[in-house]
Amino acid sequence: MSRPLVPGLVAEGDTDEVFLGTVIARQLRALTDLAPRSIDVQSVQYAGCRMTKDDSRIGAAVEELAGDCHLIFLHSDHRERGKADRLAGHLADRGVKRPIIPLVPVRETEAWLLADSEVWKKVPGANTGVLPPRPREVERIPDPKAALRTVLAGVAHRKVGEHFAFAGDHVDLAVLAQLPAYATWVEATSEVLRGHGFL
Repeated sequence: MSRPLVPGLVAEGDTDEVFLGTVIARQLRALTDLAPRSIDVQSVQYAGCRMTKDDSRIGAAVEELAGDCHLIFLHSDHRERGKADRLAGHLADRGVKRPIIPLVPVRETEAWLLADSEVWKKVPGANTGVLPPRPREVERIPDPKAALRTVLAGVAHRKVGEHFAFAGDHVDLAVLAQLPAYATWVEATSEVLRGHGFL
């Protein structure tokens, strides 16, 4: 019989949630594929508030997630880099027993969407010529949101949220692993999974 693994996510915004929720589930499946015991990674559970809210509201949302989830990811972009770490410590002090793992890109989540140019080559009208030649260089883009808008400027048949969902489904996890911030998150997640007997 397989052991369930339910992840939780508190994200900054709707589009972050769409992309990261899919990537989290895919990455957890990839990490647990070689586990000695079968692990059933279940759907990501989402918080009732965003990381942009005040600490007390986020804390309450995490405590609620902790009742259903085995581990919880706190997503912040660079402007709020310390918020996820601070909240993780605060929640542990308040007795939240579930592992809390910060998920923080160097700048913004949109950079992660740009890492795998093959994703956008599948989208008619996308301008992949503006993407850097090496995946890890996307974390140096000063304004990833603007870069993503440039890539998608010629695409008329999808809404922005649909692009985030498409990228989450199709981005190569091995390409994402070339990004230092992503690799750091995967290692932190792996350590938690090992510590709780999932790996």
